[in-house]
Amino acid sequence: MSTANMKQHKLGCIGIGRMGYAMAQRLAQAGCDIAVWNRTKSKAEPLKQYGAKVVDTLPELAACDIVFTMVSTGKDVKEVLFGENGVGAKGKMPKIVVDSTSISLEESAEIREKLAKLGVKLLAAPVSGNAKVIKAGKLTVVASGPKDAFDAVAPYLQAIGQGVSYVGDGELSRIAKICHNVMLGVVIQNLCEITVLAEKAGMKRHAFLDFLNKSVMGSMFTRYKTPALVNLDFHVTFTPELLRKDIDLGLSAGREFGVPMPLTSVVRDLVQTLIGNGYTEKDFSALLLLQAKASGIELKPEN
Repeated sequence: MSTANMKQHKLGCIGIGRMGYAMAQRLAQAGCDIAVWNRTKSKAEPLKQYGAKVVDTLPELAACDIVFTMVSTGKDVKEVLFGENGVGAKGKMPKIVVDSTSISLEESAEIREKLAKLGVKLLAAPVSGNAKVIKAGKLTVVASGPKDAFDAVAPYLQAIGQGVSYVGDGELSRIAKICHNVMLGVVIQNLCEITVLAEKAGMKRHAFLDFLNKSVMGSMFTRYKTPALVNLDFHVTFTPELLRKDIDLGLSAGREFGVPMPLTSVVRDLVQTLIGNGYTEKDFSALLLLQAKASGIELKPEN
């Protein structure tokens, strides 16, 4: 879409954290007419250099055609949309809300119903990736909701990342994201187990992971996490507490739909143990340290 066409809708963004900032930055750089709001306004101010407008209050975003929300919880989504000082506080609302927050199916359905009564369409659009992935233009998005809302929003989602998948109506995209993040937890735990096994048998971690990444079992994820596991660099891309939240959502969905999830249950306990051991400010791949301790070895960075 041309820069002129990227201005055909007025956009609003709520939540300028690590992810929200990177998303708003890409939309602004794509030439969109965009206004942003964050609880701590100073965090949003740097977006002005890319052409974004920083607003003081949420009701100012009610005049937008499309509003994106990327906040912490379902409670936060409800607060910024329907709260006393929320977007709709003065009786006006945007035509479409695009929510990328990781929330439960029940919360999403409740928000969708409330918005529908106000004549607003909800597009649930969870994302896969982190701030670095967004900056590299490689974010992936899964969306569900009214097809006409998706068609209107798709060009902006494509400006944020490299792949947009529409999976149908309602809350189906929430299920897709929950399944995705459950796999994230199970795969990283397995990767930590086999990496520690290889090291305890006498191999260097970098040598084992080099082989794995070149094999049929290697993936974009194993290659992306290799530097963390080799160098013990656990700066946060995704916290253990956020992973636990998504695993809990997965287990809840499993109970609702009658799907046994034994591997997920075990990984949930291991992530909880990681949190209990004080690794809350480390990346979730710090599960490697827990696995090494349980295996009776002490890891050192291989640089």
